[in-house]
Amino acid sequence: MTQAGAAQVQPVSPALAQRARAVLKSVFGYDDFRPGQDEVIAAVLNGENVFAVMPTGSGKSMCYQLPAMTDDGGMTLVVSPLVALMRDQVGQLTALGVPAATINSANTDDGNREAWRMMRRGELKLLFVSPEKLAGDNMLSALRDIGIRRLAIDEAHCVSQWGHDFRPDYRNLRQVREQLGSPQTIALTATADRTTRADIVQQLFPEEPRVVVHSFDRPNLDLRFAAKERPASQLAEFVLSHKGASGIIYTSARKRTEEIAESLSQKGVRALAYHAGLDQALRGERQDRFLQENDIVMVATVAFGMGINKPDVRFVAHADMPGSIEGYYQEIGRAGRDGLPAWTLTLYGASDMALRRRQIDEKDIDDERRRIEHRRLNAMIELCETATCRRQALLAYFGEASEPCGGCDLCRGGVSLYDATIDAQKVLSAIARTGQRFGAAHIADILTGTENEAVSRLGHDKLKTFGVGADKGKRTWLTIIRQLFATGAVGETGEAYSGYRLTQKGEDILFGREKLTLRAVAEEPRRRRDSPRTGEAASLLTEAENALFQHLRSLRLELAKAENAAAYMVFPDRTLVDMARLKPTDLYAMRMVQGVGEHKLERYGQTFADAIAAFLRENR
Repeated sequence: MTQAGAAQVQPVSPALAQRARAVLKSVFGYDDFRPGQDEVIAAVLNGENVFAVMPTGSGKSMCYQLPAMTDDGGMTLVVSPLVALMRDQVGQLTALGVPAATINSANTDDGNREAWRMMRRGELKLLFVSPEKLAGDNMLSALRDIGIRRLAIDEAHCVSQWGHDFRPDYRNLRQVREQLGSPQTIALTATADRTTRADIVQQLFPEEPRVVVHSFDRPNLDLRFAAKERPASQLAEFVLSHKGASGIIYTSARKRTEEIAESLSQKGVRALAYHAGLDQALRGERQDRFLQENDIVMVATVAFGMGINKPDVRFVAHADMPGSIEGYYQEIGRAGRDGLPAWTLTLYGASDMALRRRQIDEKDIDDERRRIEHRRLNAMIELCETATCRRQALLAYFGEASEPCGGCDLCRGGVSLYDATIDAQKVLSAIARTGQRFGAAHIADILTGTENEAVSRLGHDKLKTFGVGADKGKRTWLTIIRQLFATGAVGETGEAYSGYRLTQKGEDILFGREKLTLRAVAEEPRRRRDSPRTGEAASLLTEAENALFQHLRSLRLELAKAENAAAYMVFPDRTLVDMARLKPTDLYAMRMVQGVGEHKLERYGQTFADAIAAFLRENR
């Protein structure tokens, strides 16, 4: 959908439209555009400046790659924030036969010189650079002399101080554009709320561009949240339910990546740790393994991910609560980019909420920025604790109305609300009577009437609140206390103690000036453990088709290793699924497979057709 009030995108000329679709099929191997792509591409081909907000997995890069291949002349300059992201895109494009290159500090001198030679000869269609590289000596003047047909700014949210990945060098891109002679510009991002979108437009465009905001919905992603109770076991159960698939687990601390990876490895999972504290060569080696192999689970900090465009990641888990919905959405968006089913799990607890709040309070930022970051954190906490459809709440944050999805954890299991004022008053009274300095576990012991050494030594078994909540289990009271923290009824005591204190809201509830509604606490329904086959793309195939799919995956892995390339650069899972269904045994039939363009057909088509024919003969 274009921005409200904007005129509809004019259709391109029939000849240009025909040419664009021919390129889509012959180069990229697709018969049609994904939802939303055609509108953006039409605006680009019509010469408009465009700002497009599209969900991860929707094919944003196609919106500047296809016009670059359709143009009669000139080069598209792509600004990208990470070397890994640039190298990944160049690798995919060259595998399709598209003349593309990157100039960056990680290249050899010969590699950078060859890119310049190709540019000067007019052979390059796309050049990828970082904003920092554009600030280097003579780079802009040399590019201006060569001539830039189009400027594409990827991950455009990096330009905004309100975005979750702010990069100061992105702020210079408006001046860069002017110094390049103001070429047509397209900016793209997957994660930007209204505030961030307005800032991006102001920072990058001297005049209002065509703004296209498409649905943020990723219907192929299964959304699931769970309060931390046995986090190591909860993570292990989730990962093992998708054993044999590629996945990412995000944690908030470097040490935790090592601990979780080791724990999963002991359970037979091929898990690797990744964080900024590791040697760069080791990080590169682990990233390559993740890209090249079919079943690696990467346990990482947020240092891993933006530069990874692996389409067949089947699950993303958060071992700790993300700090914002934008960050959460960006990270789960790395699953299921091929459009096939993928799964997510987010664990959260009161300690996560407290840590995130402290991090914001300790930042050296102005009061307005702090207020906005607290608002975003509160939105993330509300998503964790919501009682309504998870997907509906997520989309509402981005300003998109929707109906309950019927498929998230809350839609499947159902959650009800109840008047929790009396329960809250019991908790708040216990906190007040114990001096406002004890943690959730101790308060829950008092409420349930649990006699232990700490309760007896402190005389808390003599309090009026001792045992007033014996009708509920400790787990229930811990959940209520967490919700009270999430709603702002209690806060952290301070540095001297790691307990809870009453806030003004808490006092109002305790003394009957305010009522409180919370989520009813119920035993979590047992989740059906999926077999490894269900956790993969193969869930869409029959048993016989799945056997062929696994055979083709093994062949793909052999070819990728021989070429020292990521497996999906041979063919993504989505293409192998189509092969398993259609069973093409010659090049003519192979052309009907989604994702098989002319270059891939020439390079791999006969190998896969022969493998399918041999498999079918052996399994009659």
